[in-house]
Amino acid sequence: MANDRKPFDGWTWALFFARWVLGLTFGMAGWWKCFGLGPVEHARGYFVEGFVDTWIPAFLLWGLGVAIPPLELIAGALVCIGFRLRESLVVLGAILVIVTYGHLLLEPLFSLQGHIFIRLALLLFVLAGPRERDFLSVDGLLAARGSG
Repeated sequence: MANDRKPFDGWTWALFFARWVLGLTFGMAGWWKCFGLGPVEHARGYFVEGFVDTWIPAFLLWGLGVAIPPLELIAGALVCIGFRLRESLVVLGAILVIVTYGHLLLEPLFSLQGHIFIRLALLLFVLAGPRERDFLSVDGLLAARGSG
């Protein structure tokens, strides 16, 4: 019911800004990897060539290397607008796990403070945040519309 909704408060704005920063970070990386570098070159340069001497089979390196750019682009955009948010965050979380493993496989003491930690912190914040307070999202608007 509309009267049960809390006014826009700190949670509403915190989730909005965290979603947008996280979504833009992944979405713009995906955009560049798709349209600047290209998914095949991304796979070759960042996956296949770097991990050729590891246990990971070439088909998996090619598959992940080509799939990650459009997944980052699409999931990043969906996080920004807050549509299918949980699913999009799970996809981005899986990408973070893959990338973290890759870095640590090559350099066991790799510092996660750069690209990985801040993305993970934002992702966990948005994922754990109260859904019912995320009014400025498509999911929030659809939920309010369905309950009204």
